[in-house]
Amino acid sequence: MTTIPVGDDLRTALLACLAVPRWADEVTGQAPFASAAALIDAARAAATPLPRSEIDQAMAEHPRIGEKPRGTSQAAGFSRAEQASEDADDADLAAAIADGNRVYEERFDRVFLIRAAGRSRREILAELERRLTLDDATEAAIVGSELRDIALLRLGVLALRWQDDSVQETEATDSAAPRDARR
Repeated sequence: MTTIPVGDDLRTALLACLAVPRWADEVTGQAPFASAAALIDAARAAATPLPRSEIDQAMAEHPRIGEKPRGTSQAAGFSRAEQASEDADDADLAAAIADGNRVYEERFDRVFLIRAAGRSRREILAELERRLTLDDATEAAIVGSELRDIALLRLGVLALRWQDDSVQETEATDSAAPRDARR
């Protein structure tokens, strides 16, 4: 039996996944959902693609990679869990990522965003360096895709918390798998 919330409870949960009110309203408007898979499908469709204005809006809620998220919000909790990795305490990697973040912000005028869950700091640094070579339009499209992937990953976590066994963890996280074609 599904326990996916509806109305304001669902909207609040969605905004913790992706801070884009239009997206949350569009998905919430389709409730109730018969399964987490149906919810995730609706969320994916509503976030594909995200326009530049919504990318900028959502970016305001994301901490820099390598910095500890502040606060006790659900979004901050997601970020803390997503940035955990085996090499998270490597001081040299932390310094390199901090330097890369500064360069990225100067180049693109926003924080570097990547789906950190399942990636090591070394992988994140390599992707940051690669993306610094991209033009703004290409990079903006990648950021939009990363935002969507993060939202779907978070929504999959919530679905598991809502004890909906109609979705397998791999379904919830398939969009969050590294994309070798972009590397």
